[in-house]
Parts: sequence; C-alpha cells; structure tokens
Amino acid sequence: MTVPARQGLEAVDILRRGTGDTVGPVLHDDEDDTLGFVVPAGTAAAWDVPGSTCTETDGQGLRLAPEPPAEGSDWLVPPGEADLATDPAVLRRALGEAARLLEAADNCR
Repeated sequence: MTVPARQGLEAVDILRRGTGDTVGPVLHDDEDDTLGFVVPAGTAAAWDVPGSTCTETDGQGLRLAPEPPAEGSDWLVPPGEADLATDPAVLRRALGEAARLLEAADNCR
C-alpha cells in the first residue's frame, strides 16, 4: 500500500507511539516521494483510503530482503525489525489521523 510520504511518515509516528500496535516493513521511495507499507495479502480487495494505492499480489512466497528493492528507495522500517505486515484496520485509522493532523497544520499557515 503506497501513500504520499508526508502522510505516511505521520502515520508511522502514530503507529509507533500508539497503543502497542506494530508497524510492518515500510519502504521510502525518494523518487516518487511515497511510503510503501507491507500489508497482508488480500488487503487490496477492500482498500478504499483516498490518496493511497493498494496493489494486489498473490502473497505467495513473499520474502523481503534487507536491501531496498529499487534504486532510489530505502527501508524506513526494515524487514526483520518489524512484524511481517501492518494490520490494515490499524493502518487505515493511523492514515486517517495523519490526514487530519496534516490538514490542521496546513490550515494554521
């Protein structure tokens, strides 16, 4: 699941300081200025969060290497330091809260 970096970074902070919910691996793509969250297979079928994209995969044999998968990207939360995937319901709430915080901050300018 990808989201603009600004919202994604805020969501990662929310997840880390939250109620013990954990965040799975997160990839930062510098070129597209996005964050990619690893979510469980099947999440894309019901994903409808505005401003984000969730790509369907077959979920078979997923292995995340410690090296970033593409040039211009780097792990914000590397595999091996996190759960296998972020719970979609928890991520949805964090992204919603992040969007509200960013909108409030933008309106204060």
